[in-house]
Amino acid sequence: MNRVAIVILNWNCAEDTLKCADSLLDQEDGVPDILIVDNASSDNSIEIIKKYIKSKPDDSIKLIENSVNSGFTGGINVGVKTALKNNYKYIGTLNPDAVADKRWVASLINELDQDEITGIATGILARTDKKTLDTTGDFYTTWGIPGPRGRDGLLVNAPNKAEYIFGATGGGFIARSKVFHEVGILDEKLFMYFEDVDFSFRTQLAGYKVRYTPQAIAYHKLSASTNKVPGLAVRQTFKNLPVVCIKNVPTRLMFTILPRFTLAYMLIFGNAVVRGQGWPAMQGLAQSILLLPHSIAGRRRIQKDRQVSSDYISSIILHDIPPEQTGLRNFRKIFTGKS
Repeated sequence: MNRVAIVILNWNCAEDTLKCADSLLDQEDGVPDILIVDNASSDNSIEIIKKYIKSKPDDSIKLIENSVNSGFTGGINVGVKTALKNNYKYIGTLNPDAVADKRWVASLINELDQDEITGIATGILARTDKKTLDTTGDFYTTWGIPGPRGRDGLLVNAPNKAEYIFGATGGGFIARSKVFHEVGILDEKLFMYFEDVDFSFRTQLAGYKVRYTPQAIAYHKLSASTNKVPGLAVRQTFKNLPVVCIKNVPTRLMFTILPRFTLAYMLIFGNAVVRGQGWPAMQGLAQSILLLPHSIAGRRRIQKDRQVSSDYISSIILHDIPPEQTGLRNFRKIFTGKS
């Protein structure tokens, strides 16, 4: 069985992608195979990447040309499916605009090798200034709003010990291939944004755990791809948040989370309108309604196969409003006095 494959998704960013690939080829204690998936780039990415691959002495790098831009989820899934067919034990992803530290792969594999219950391992994703945190994994809250742990904090303040967490960042993780076999690949209806939260949630519900290690560090440009398309992040946020909630939150917790989520969603929507982003927010809302059949069907399947209790899920989510949701906190303070 092949051991590790890392999927890099390229879309009009060959220069970044090759820097990412170089960092993986420079790994200590085992170089992974690399699957570069080009997501129908409109520039000369294909030509640049092919030339790069020809310059390498072995066949550890493969290019897969996607005929359409199927988003982050669809593009990554092309690579994951290829890795599954080739019987890799571990399959991971790393953002094309990220550069991994020399021990990134070995550190994540070390966490996975500790026990069979760990299904996904993730680490620190920091900004390119090497001072600021982007994320140390994902959290989910009793308000139905997920978020990145530690975003905009100082890198020196990142958790310094390995620990179990709610979710892995899609920007950089390695999972057991059997997790993909059991819980499925990324939800392509999400296209991009919160697909990592959904995947981690499904993994937790299936009885696996997600592990964070500070030894695995990668540095990347924040939103290097989504900034190219105005309104994309807002539209995807309002489309995907309801999908993740409906599919994954256990019924007993739904009685608490759904009313709070509805309130939070409305307040965030209002804030988007005030900021001049009402149209992409409305588009996202409409798309989430159209996805209700998909969300409900997914819920039936996921909850039927659930291997953990509602109490366990309650224990791994944050019982508070996400730190960055200052507007929602101010709204709560009006009625409860609690900030």
